Amino acid sequence: MTTQNTENLNIAAFDTMPKPEEIHTRLPITAKATKTVTHGRNLLRKILERKDHRLFVVVGPCSIHDPVAGMDYARRLKALSDEVGDVLQIIMRVYFEKPRTTVGWKGYINDPFMDDSFRIDVGMEKARQFLLDIAELGLPTGTEALDPISPQYYGDLITWTAIGARTTESQTHREMSSGLSTPVGFKNATNGDLSVAVNAILSASRPHSFLGINSSGQVSIVRTNGNHYGHIVLRGGDGRPNYDTVSVSIAEQAMVKAKLPANIVVDCSHANSSKKPELQPLVMADVVNQIRLGNKSLLGVMIESNIEAGNQPIPADLSQLKYGCSVTDGCVDWATTEKMIRDAAIMLRDVLPDRLS
Repeated sequence: MTTQNTENLNIAAFDTMPKPEEIHTRLPITAKATKTVTHGRNLLRKILERKDHRLFVVVGPCSIHDPVAGMDYARRLKALSDEVGDVLQIIMRVYFEKPRTTVGWKGYINDPFMDDSFRIDVGMEKARQFLLDIAELGLPTGTEALDPISPQYYGDLITWTAIGARTTESQTHREMSSGLSTPVGFKNATNGDLSVAVNAILSASRPHSFLGINSSGQVSIVRTNGNHYGHIVLRGGDGRPNYDTVSVSIAEQAMVKAKLPANIVVDCSHANSSKKPELQPLVMADVVNQIRLGNKSLLGVMIESNIEAGNQPIPADLSQLKYGCSVTDGCVDWATTEKMIRDAAIMLRDVLPDRLS
């Protein structure tokens, strides 16, 4: 009697990935990069513990698709960071993985050549090289943790991590967050629900055991200590913003009720700006004003920004891509970014130190 095959019926192929330790060996973290990451994480922890008065700002392209333009942006941002560093802790947004509601380009790691070849092995190495280059500038980076295996490849180079609105409710991502080496911001759900983010912070703060891989690429039982630096990211929901004073107060109350520190970050993009990037400066200005009026829970903001404003479709001929312009969500341009950050620094320079008293 013959038995019928019952597994992998919809699998076309298993292509071997390099082990994390192999890519680490080819692209080792340097002393300068280690200093950048360690210093950035320590500052973030102090901000979240109310031991540092600065506001942290996660700013950068919606996604990285061109490392040349990305480094151009990073150099500009590093110079701006040096200028406002006494008031704002700048972290470059470096997103390599993009969640998709249906289909679309899934990001630089999944499809680095933007041609549906899905050379994840190449994309992972290119992503690590990009993070190394930015860390060598002395600029800390933040990213969204989407694939639970990816942190083994480049997590040593990340300063801040976001868990997106679509994955905050996922047990897999809560478990992964419990073991990440960075502070983690959990976004409220796409419908605006705060409870999923609050529950995620609570869950990630606890120890977990789950299946994963180690640096040798071996399937392992991953046992974590729990991450005590989770915080909520307000990004609006169902087309409505939630950065206003009433929404912020509701978020504060929800976190206090859960016996969590009322640590809140506002995402100036997504539903908070009705997906209109040109409205992000208004959101930022509102947050700054709330802080000036005495709010002590708003500790950070997120901005989607690039060299050029707006976004563009991915053309069949990639040579036609517009330099420094997003291929995912629309962004504000560099001039607007500079103004947003400089204006915030001016408005907050004499206010933020008082929040520690």
